[in-house]
Amino acid sequence: MIALPVPMIVALLLGYLFVRAVVLGNTTRLLNALLLACALQSMTVSLVHYYGFDDVRPLQPIMASLIPALAWIAFLESAIRTRFRLSDLWHGLAPVIMIIVMFVAPAFIDALLGGLFVGYALAIILALHRQGNDLAHSRLASGPVPALIWRVIAGALIVSALSDALISASLQLGMDRAPGIILSIFSSLAVLVIGFLALSPDLAIAKDHTDASKEDTQPSPSERMEPEVPIHEIMAGLEQVIVTEKLYLDPDLTLARIARRLGYPLKQVSTAINAQTGENVSRYINKFRIDHACAELGRGQNVTTAMLASGFNTKSNFNREFLRITGKTPSQWQQQSLSADT
Repeated sequence: MIALPVPMIVALLLGYLFVRAVVLGNTTRLLNALLLACALQSMTVSLVHYYGFDDVRPLQPIMASLIPALAWIAFLESAIRTRFRLSDLWHGLAPVIMIIVMFVAPAFIDALLGGLFVGYALAIILALHRQGNDLAHSRLASGPVPALIWRVIAGALIVSALSDALISASLQLGMDRAPGIILSIFSSLAVLVIGFLALSPDLAIAKDHTDASKEDTQPSPSERMEPEVPIHEIMAGLEQVIVTEKLYLDPDLTLARIARRLGYPLKQVSTAINAQTGENVSRYINKFRIDHACAELGRGQNVTTAMLASGFNTKSNFNREFLRITGKTPSQWQQQSLSADT
């Protein structure tokens, strides 16, 4: 019977998911690159620690240094802005710096890896704190899920850094078998979590994201420095386009698209909604969607039809928002509504 070590199983699983993601084409290239890097890192760990391929050992820290940098750039692309910038290329220096350290000061390899993983994880967490749950290119129908996914990915990066620290400590204490166990449990789990979450449908490309990238030859309103705009003006314009054009019915609606439609910066739109309603952008938009869904259910439409007609594309998100706003499940609300009409 063939027995495979945990890192090899993780590598094969992530490799399959990478191929599937490329074929389906519903994730960004950077998220695919992150998934592939996780698969290759797990494969390298397996070859070195379980199959004795010492020749590929130098690749292990180099591949590992790619993961946090790719996670950060993928986060920027899917959550903050519309296009790749030349300044993002600086993050590609992480493996170059790692190679230099391997030759000049190998004793600092573990410290550099830990710093990269923790540093990029904290950068993601801080960016999410500034943005709240209002991520520029995440579908508003997904609510807080995309922000939660990125927080978990940041947590997985920190866990991976901690596992490297545990390996170093165990070697210092002469616990020769500990690194294999730590890699199998902590590192493989962290890499697997990052890979799986990168494929979440809540991080999938929204149509307005790809359209926006074509429009970005000039800076968008959300990227330019503009004077403060009164909140009531932003809200007046927002309510007009939301009500008259029914933008909330588009399942691919994002904060970036709303900001472009209004001609105001992303942050100003988000701040205005929060100040006026006490809620973030996704909750504000989903309130219109749930009202529309209630009207559909009241006319006798089934739950799935009402969900799709109201701008939601997954039942989990629809049910969560419906329960939050109405205090009932869609089925319960429909039963009570129809009973009241009879």
